[in-house]
Amino acid sequence: MWSNGGGPREVSGPSPEHVMHSVPPIVASEMQQLIDEMLDIWNMIEAFRENGLNALPLHTVIKTSRAELLLTTVFHNLNKRLVASQHVDTDVSISLLLAFLLGAYDKQNSGRLTVFSIKVALATLCAGKLVDKLRYIFSQIADSNGLMDHIKFTDFLQQVLSLTTAVFEAPTFGFSESAVTQCFHKDEKVSLNVFLDTFLSDPCPPCIMWLPLLHRMAAVSNVYHPVVCDACQVRSFTGFRYKCQRCANYQLCQSCFWRGRTSQNHSNEHEMKEYSSYKSPTKQLVHSIHKSLQCIPATSSGDSNIDILNTSGPIGKPSRPLNLNNIVPATPTTIRRQHAATSSADWPTSPVLLPGQASHGGVIDDEHKLIARYAAKLSGRADLLYRTSALAVQQERERYEWIDVKKKKKKKGTGRIGRGSKNEKKKKKKKGIEG
Repeated sequence: MWSNGGGPREVSGPSPEHVMHSVPPIVASEMQQLIDEMLDIWNMIEAFRENGLNALPLHTVIKTSRAELLLTTVFHNLNKRLVASQHVDTDVSISLLLAFLLGAYDKQNSGRLTVFSIKVALATLCAGKLVDKLRYIFSQIADSNGLMDHIKFTDFLQQVLSLTTAVFEAPTFGFSESAVTQCFHKDEKVSLNVFLDTFLSDPCPPCIMWLPLLHRMAAVSNVYHPVVCDACQVRSFTGFRYKCQRCANYQLCQSCFWRGRTSQNHSNEHEMKEYSSYKSPTKQLVHSIHKSLQCIPATSSGDSNIDILNTSGPIGKPSRPLNLNNIVPATPTTIRRQHAATSSADWPTSPVLLPGQASHGGVIDDEHKLIARYAAKLSGRADLLYRTSALAVQQERERYEWIDVKKKKKKKGTGRIGRGSKNEKKKKKKKGIEG
């Protein structure tokens, strides 16, 4: 099955109907190179405007020299957006693409091309998102009411399938009247959304199935897989990666899979999964552990232990309890919550929370703090950190008490000295009077 997602896909072995399985590797690589080296759809539309093609009717015939001027604009604008080390050879690219267009559309060797065929070909082969390209194509084949013109759509399908005919795929993806009915019925009113849904659906119409695959090939052309292909024994490759669902750790590169190459006990009839990215085994293990921590059962009210429900028996029948107090230690904050909860008869006790688990009382502990506390417990530092903080608080409290006592003593000594000096002055006055 082919879909528009980016994850692994389930596919069967290569068959005669498999998409682009018989495309010669040189031709397929040239088409993919054209996509990689061209502008996106928006800059392509701007190139059409610079050369005046947007003002011409779709079926206007232009000379090869004008088409060459258009391609010159395209590749020169591309080099303006690239650094000097990534510049493309404009002469080679222009001659290659022009020869491909003439081979696809100029069967009589007249040296002329229609505006519509050039627009369809360049909009299909340029870089960018497929949905943006389809929007532009619909704007070219829609009428004034915003609905698709079936005559123009038939012309579009004939032009776009000429590209597959040029790479020797006419038996599978050539134009025919049945190809038109595969997409839409004759009297069907097709809006933009219906047009996009039809071409982006999974599966899409068989005659156009190669188009999304071509864009997916361009998207994964630089994806690196550090995996050994079990057919050709290459140690690493780029593109798609296929893994057998029957054979243990049997993987193929896209070249071997599309050519039907096998080895050992593997068969083309085995179910395969297609991967457009590579994830290391370490990341897969971390992801599995993270998912397992999020699947811990909910706690029962009134008890800090976690009861695992026996799903095979009657609903609600608890199995033996699992005590996790030693795995995630309770913090002072949690202890204070439990103490406050037990002092009030209206509220149940708050259980100790685990990573990824929310309390039913509405209190949610920070997941990062729980993980840090769990790691500290494993390294034997959780109790030490708690005792150290408690000791520091106690020492600070004793220090303040000692300072208060010292101040009180100082005040008392000052008072005694003041009273003694007053008594001496009175005595001296009395002596003076008697004398």
